[in-house]
Amino acid sequence: MSRLVIDPVTRVEGHLRVEVQVDGGQVTEAYASSTMWRGIETILTGRDPRDAWLFAQRICGVCTTVHALASVRAVEDAVGAVPPRNARLLRDIIAASLSVHDHVVHFYHLQALDWVDPTAALAADPTRAAALAQSISNYPRSTAGLFAAVQTRLRVFLESGKIGPFTNGYWGHPAYRLSPEMNLIAFSHYLDALDFQRDYVRVHALLGGKNPHPQTYVVGGMASPIDLNSQDAINANTLQEVAQILQRGVEFVEQVFLPDLEAIAGAYPEWTTYGRGLGSYMVFGDYSASPPRVARPPRDGLFPGGVIRNGSLAVEPFDPAGIAESVAHSWFRYEQSDAALPPWLGETQPQYTGPEPPFEQLDVAGKYSWLKAPRYQGMAVEVGPLARLLVGYSLNDARIHPLVQGALDRLHLPPEALMSTLGRVLARGLETRLMAQHSLDLVAELRDNVASGDLAIADTGRWRPTSWPDGTLRGVGFHEAPRGALSHWVVIEGDRIRNYQAVVPTTWNASPRDADGNPGAYEASLVGTPVADPQRPLEVLRTLHSFDPCMACAAHLYDADGNDIIQVRVQ
Repeated sequence: MSRLVIDPVTRVEGHLRVEVQVDGGQVTEAYASSTMWRGIETILTGRDPRDAWLFAQRICGVCTTVHALASVRAVEDAVGAVPPRNARLLRDIIAASLSVHDHVVHFYHLQALDWVDPTAALAADPTRAAALAQSISNYPRSTAGLFAAVQTRLRVFLESGKIGPFTNGYWGHPAYRLSPEMNLIAFSHYLDALDFQRDYVRVHALLGGKNPHPQTYVVGGMASPIDLNSQDAINANTLQEVAQILQRGVEFVEQVFLPDLEAIAGAYPEWTTYGRGLGSYMVFGDYSASPPRVARPPRDGLFPGGVIRNGSLAVEPFDPAGIAESVAHSWFRYEQSDAALPPWLGETQPQYTGPEPPFEQLDVAGKYSWLKAPRYQGMAVEVGPLARLLVGYSLNDARIHPLVQGALDRLHLPPEALMSTLGRVLARGLETRLMAQHSLDLVAELRDNVASGDLAIADTGRWRPTSWPDGTLRGVGFHEAPRGALSHWVVIEGDRIRNYQAVVPTTWNASPRDADGNPGAYEASLVGTPVADPQRPLEVLRTLHSFDPCMACAAHLYDADGNDIIQVRVQ
């Protein structure tokens, strides 16, 4: 029996510490700790709620737009502002394109190295690699000449000894199983994805003014004027350029991303049996054409909402009143007691009780993480692409069910196989295909609206605080972000924020135990994971990375002068 500590877990956004107990070659217990505290909620207290989205999107430099969207929705919900359809379309285009961009970057640049060994690609035959690539996709760059050039480039890079993100990789680990040719193909696509993401993110600059942190949101709609004939607004040329970029996204996902995922899935079939974890999933629902509803997530959208309990594949409706956060094992305190609180009553009072860092072991019997433990009706749930596709599949959604079933048929897998590490990875790829096409549909609708003379982009009737309802106002903004169910909760008194809480996907998935000792999704999913070499726990990283952790969204840490406390240098 041995205890492994991975701190920090790399190839994630932010600092994550994981401790696992290994017995008999597999994980028997796991504990996940965020080593940073997020203070955005306290920063927002007392501010003008119309400015909240500008601050809230600074929660993360990667997931910027999702926090802006959830925040502006929360304030609109509180004050009764209803953005017109064009504004919602612009927001959804930005959000959908972020999902495609985020999923591609996550797989190729943050997770692929769990399955792909670049050093093994040096033994590949470029001609055979081209034949293999052409057999699984019609990607035009799949030529022997290209693969030979990539192989030479890789060899020079590795022999230089200055290998950047490949430093400290577990190369040659027995858990790697791809052929040299497939490793070469995947590494070539790793490079292609760098070029793809740089081009694709221009959608945010065109519609949002910049990336990261777009500047065109406003309570009541968008601050992006639309005029097909004006160069000072979103015009016909802008929409055409956006559509062309989004079309290239569809092609990259279909020709590169999904074929690579299915090739990896075919090489690692046993990973459909590892990483199941909780078996319970939650989806708010999102991307709806219907106007927003008070204190409810969007309905009848691309993603249907719902909750799955204990892997039953039966879906029950989602109820926002079921959300509460526990701090029993978190470095926070509540004023009255540590009993779980609903977000509108939530408190953000940090209280570190752990040992002075660095320390050998977490105090897992006490408090051990800067994350709270969100629960739905007292139940720990997983959120994210897998949750969304499982709910849509179980509800026989017309867009999601055939997409998922087609992949299952090609891989000869039952639906239950999705509840796994590999299923989580595959779900992200399938969702990327769905979102890539949906973003094009959104642009087409916006173009039709504008062509018909509908130029409305904002509801200004609720902009001034004097137009807001009297009394204490409460609002919540829901969004299905790339990593899962995101919600921002605001309480407004007068014209100022009295309380603000953000319950983010990584907080749901990476949470510590709750008061009843129930683990979060990371902790539960690691149990049963095989570990061939305790000194190189590659398998643990596979399951962790399958969630696409974003600790920056969940927590931030600065000293009293606003300086970073921890820096990680890779040499």
